[in-house]
Amino acid sequence: MSDQPATDRPASGEHRDILVLYYSRNGATAALANEVARGVARARPMQARVRTVPEVSPDTEASAAPVPDSGAPYVSHDDLEECAGLIIGSPTRFGNMAAPLKYFIDTLSGQWLSGTLADKPGAVFTSTGSLHGGQETTLTSMMLPLIHHGMLLVGLTYTADNLLAETDSGGTPYGASHVSGVLGDKGLTDIEKQLARNLGERVARTALKLGSH
Repeated sequence: MSDQPATDRPASGEHRDILVLYYSRNGATAALANEVARGVARARPMQARVRTVPEVSPDTEASAAPVPDSGAPYVSHDDLEECAGLIIGSPTRFGNMAAPLKYFIDTLSGQWLSGTLADKPGAVFTSTGSLHGGQETTLTSMMLPLIHHGMLLVGLTYTADNLLAETDSGGTPYGASHVSGVLGDKGLTDIEKQLARNLGERVARTALKLGSH
């Protein structure tokens, strides 16, 4: 299971990038992020800018290297300024997003005051070890800061995305999800990949429609 971003190209001056921002401890959420990015790429000329966040530590002397050893680069505030939409993902931590992603979101008071993300489409995705491991509460908790930033939330549909007929692992109307297993050894199912791509494409196409007015 690779952590390498599916798409990561420089932004254009017209804000054609959808920022796919995630935290992943063991690679499951990173794999889901890559599928979301592939979905964004379906909606040309939109493209995915895949970013991650560093670990946080209770040790106040600890600090992460400026560039991660592998996978996506760390996110910066400029990435938010330059995006046409934002999709965030995290594994669940007792029904909530993981601390590293929450820590980064807590630094965005300047972007909130300036309305950087206002009226842009936003979406969420998650992974859990078990089928009933808090996916939906994690997804809805990640929506709350997006609402505070004035974003327009995009989810999945029971009809177009076949949630009712086909999903027996990850997949919710609130966003894409993945069940990785207690040992984290379950790869993405075909339907989980499909739903993640659908979510990325829906956000990208929504951004295109909003930009056309």
